[in-house]
Amino acid sequence: MDPHRLFTIVNSAALAGWVLLWFAPRARVTRRLVHSGLFSLLLAALYLAILAPNFDFGSFDDFNSLEGVMRLFQKPWVMLAGWVHYLAFDLWVGSWIVRDAEARQTSHWAVIPCLLATLMFGPVGLLLYVALVRRALPSGRA
Repeated sequence: MDPHRLFTIVNSAALAGWVLLWFAPRARVTRRLVHSGLFSLLLAALYLAILAPNFDFGSFDDFNSLEGVMRLFQKPWVMLAGWVHYLAFDLWVGSWIVRDAEARQTSHWAVIPCLLATLMFGPVGLLLYVALVRRALPSGRA
């Protein structure tokens, strides 16, 4: 399979996890696939499967400069591995946000913008959740 096709498949699969977090955060399927970490772990396994045969492990010096990292990511398979890395971690963070908000009895409506920001901008969504929702709204409110 070529990296472009796999990119489309992985994006669609990750989006399914996000849809579960947005619209069915307490559903059994969401708990089993997303909250359990299974979905992120499958993405992590795919990351390893893509990275291992395509990464030049002698190129660790490339991580010492922006130019070096840019060279690494010019390879489609390495770029795809990097993208899957983002998908796995962002979905993990989104799942944590939902579980934490549920434990704090925070309205899911207050969490949805943070989830959208996490999907689109990763750390920005986490920052929004911690700074605006978790800090601003006491447990059991909103």
